[in-house]
Amino acid sequence: MKMFRNVKGAVTMKVLTVKAALSDHRGEGFVDTAIKILMAVVIGALILAGLYALFGNTILPTLTQRIKDMFNYAG
Repeated sequence: MKMFRNVKGAVTMKVLTVKAALSDHRGEGFVDTAIKILMAVVIGALILAGLYALFGNTILPTLTQRIKDMFNYAG
């Protein structure tokens, strides 16, 4: 009889735990997570494109000219 009460108590606790988990309305859904991932990818692509444009048009030509000027021994 004591074992039956222990099993019944354990099952009751599991049922209450499952019931609480199913009735819980907080947390993230799949749509929220997908939107966050999409935002991170778009922002990362924008930053990468900006850096590529900055290095391609502004920094690298200036750097190339400075290196040529540094090794220009003629004058």
